[in-house]
Amino acid sequence: MRSSALGGAAVATAAVLLLSACGGGGGGGDAADTEFDQGIAEVVNASEEQGGTLRYAITANIESTDPGNTYYGYVWNFSRYYARTLYTYDTAPGEDGRTIVPDLAEGEPEVSEDGETYTVKLKEGLKYEDGSPIVAEDIKYAIARSNFGPDALPNGPKYYKEHLAESDDYEGPYEDTDDPLKGFGGIETPDDRTLVFKLKGAFYDFPYVLVQPQSAPVPADKDKGEQYQEQVLSSGPYKFDGKWTPGNGLTLVRNDEWDPETDPIRKALPDKITVEEGVDQNEIDQRLMNGELDVDLAGTGLGPAKKGEVLQDEDAKRMLDNPQNGAHYYLTVNTKVEPFDKLECRQAVQYALNRNAVHRAWGGAAGGDPANTILPPVVPGHDAESDIYPAADPEKNEGDPAKAEELLADCGEEGGVKAKLGVRADRPAEVSAAEAIQQGLGRAGIEVQIEQFPSDTFTNTQAGSPDFVHDNEMALNIYGWMPDWNTGYGYMSQILDGDAIKEAGNSNISELDDKEINKLFDEVVGIEDEEERNKTYTEIDRLAMEQAVIVPMVYHKAVLYRPETLTNAYFNPSWKMYDYMALGTSGE
Repeated sequence: MRSSALGGAAVATAAVLLLSACGGGGGGGDAADTEFDQGIAEVVNASEEQGGTLRYAITANIESTDPGNTYYGYVWNFSRYYARTLYTYDTAPGEDGRTIVPDLAEGEPEVSEDGETYTVKLKEGLKYEDGSPIVAEDIKYAIARSNFGPDALPNGPKYYKEHLAESDDYEGPYEDTDDPLKGFGGIETPDDRTLVFKLKGAFYDFPYVLVQPQSAPVPADKDKGEQYQEQVLSSGPYKFDGKWTPGNGLTLVRNDEWDPETDPIRKALPDKITVEEGVDQNEIDQRLMNGELDVDLAGTGLGPAKKGEVLQDEDAKRMLDNPQNGAHYYLTVNTKVEPFDKLECRQAVQYALNRNAVHRAWGGAAGGDPANTILPPVVPGHDAESDIYPAADPEKNEGDPAKAEELLADCGEEGGVKAKLGVRADRPAEVSAAEAIQQGLGRAGIEVQIEQFPSDTFTNTQAGSPDFVHDNEMALNIYGWMPDWNTGYGYMSQILDGDAIKEAGNSNISELDDKEINKLFDEVVGIEDEEERNKTYTEIDRLAMEQAVIVPMVYHKAVLYRPETLTNAYFNPSWKMYDYMALGTSGE
């Protein structure tokens, strides 16, 4: 799952799907009694009060409001206001927030003995905003449009395409508009309330895929391809108030056809929800503190300027949460752009980076911890002892420029090399980190030219487009990744597996296509024992680090600000930010 600042056998499955009743999780108390980091473990300012307008803002434009065409974590969280999915995560802070619970589904899926077939039954009485019924074929169609064919929506993951059986020859729903699902055998819909998913082989993480927004229903006759984002047909408690166009903001109002009896997940407390786009980060931070905004939509916390200020203010600090959110911000090195197609040149970047300077640029301890591996600490398989490219002085952690110069000479670039570095212009921490990278690599003779792009196009049109990367020789790009779900496969497969490389919306920015790593990804999904799977993830991390395609920088910690008028605020580890479905406001 793209980080917003950079912008995821039957017995084993049953263990994952602890489908408990959906509770609010935790106690609250008056805002005056709140403390620093309180929202990590409990609900802050608990309330059932309805009404008012919940006000969001974001520095860029929303990537896409289409739940089938997005990979930013904040959209996965926010789109649940108007797009229900088969399953979701429980509404609770802490580890309870990792539990998978039904949303549109009636209960847990029925899984075949061999783990290759999942049968899901929908609840009765589900409706869209226009009063028409939500049927199983709408979910099958939604998955088809986002995963299959040359015109498939580019921005989201392609887990369904990778794992559904009898689908390799399916050309997608836009090939035959008279019969858009003809030839799509990976999902069967024997009746309006039943979906049968047929997999190529056992895939023990599949329940997590059923959580993703691509399972939000879309009727075929309402689909407009990439233009569907203008006014998504709501299946949730809110609907669009008019059409959305990027840059003009978004307003959601209540959907009278939504039945709360079918949906214990969403509190639906506000009467209205607004989003402002293109607001400077410093302005967002100040307006949060002034009570003029309720939530920073990106979910990655205060910018560098305000972060340092409020952490020194004991009164303001009690309104903060500083969780380890599972994101890793790193530098990608493309294997197709010369001279970084040579291993030694990529290794030179690893040694040349001044990780201490990058860490400080990201906000120091409050911004996260210096990284040495690809997997962040919260993901099983992380090896805390691994450090393949150690600094000359581990205490200072400033890299080893002399070693980097030696490696540049080994790859035929003894006189130094030039490299372009892509970064998102509207992310202050990224821009500061880019400057630290530029200075650090410059010590070893790697001359870095920083190229800035808008966040809403960066992951699709620039860094996420291999053609753009090659044509513009964008050897280096700052990127950030959160786990699509909290396993090694859910974290690494889309950024390291050669089979995940896409023409647009590509997240394997380095274009790593290593036969040994690809084979391990193919094998690990069928390993029943969780401990053995985690050992494989550790091995994949090590092998990819040896290929020097990802330069670790910072295991991110967000500094989240919750205004006193924000109710039911808590950090959910599955959404990696506040759980937007729980929030309300005690303001007007």
